[in-house]
Amino acid sequence: MRVATAAHRVVFEHRGEGDAKVTVCVPVYNYQNLVAAALDSAAAQLLPALDLVVVDDASRDDSLAVARDWIESHAGRFRRAVLLAHEENAGLSAARNIGFLTVETPFVLPLDADNVLYPRFTSRCLEALERSDAAFAYPILRVFGGREGLLGTDSWSRGRLAQGNYIDAMALIRRSAWLEVGGYSKAMHMGWEDYDLWCKFVEAGYRGLQVPEVLAGYRVHSESMIHTKTNLDGAALARRAIQRRHPWLAVGLSD
Repeated sequence: MRVATAAHRVVFEHRGEGDAKVTVCVPVYNYQNLVAAALDSAAAQLLPALDLVVVDDASRDDSLAVARDWIESHAGRFRRAVLLAHEENAGLSAARNIGFLTVETPFVLPLDADNVLYPRFTSRCLEALERSDAAFAYPILRVFGGREGLLGTDSWSRGRLAQGNYIDAMALIRRSAWLEVGGYSKAMHMGWEDYDLWCKFVEAGYRGLQVPEVLAGYRVHSESMIHTKTNLDGAALARRAIQRRHPWLAVGLSD
């Protein structure tokens, strides 16, 4: 199935020796003050063999320069480290898609540039996936910044998913399953790409798997999606759109 992408260039690439099973994929757009913390958390993973792909989505601030400085300084931590840049802003789906297409590992972890991983994330989720046939494994997330709490506390359930998304993008995903369903759908509003992907997995006969540990931090701030496109004026439109794409959902029935 065709995956939606956009024109891009390779800014930096490092290749070391050995093999890795997991790539952390970081899309960046106007997060010059936060992206280094996200990348630091990737470098701090306890999983020794790890790849990294960063995709700058034509940021208007210095995100690309910050990411380049960081990746040039820390490339030796990774078996393979790549920095890509979109020629024009193409949106989160396209940025994640080109990252997934660039990776060389069987598992991919999308990490938004305003969030952070805890050191055991990749190792614990990889262990869980390798013992199962699930398409992706997701942990519990600790909310920090503008508010506090937990996300992803419910175990996997198609019925629960039909009522609304409760699983964040920070999940370890089998690249083969992602490719089979055509990746992230560019047509979806920002913040709903993940929900759409989980639904496509369900329709392809796949399931998710919860790892019941707190393994990452989800940052809430004035520019995060939870305060912007996901939950404001476009929410009703996005609900109707995803309901049309996946009629078994119940999220749009009240609109």
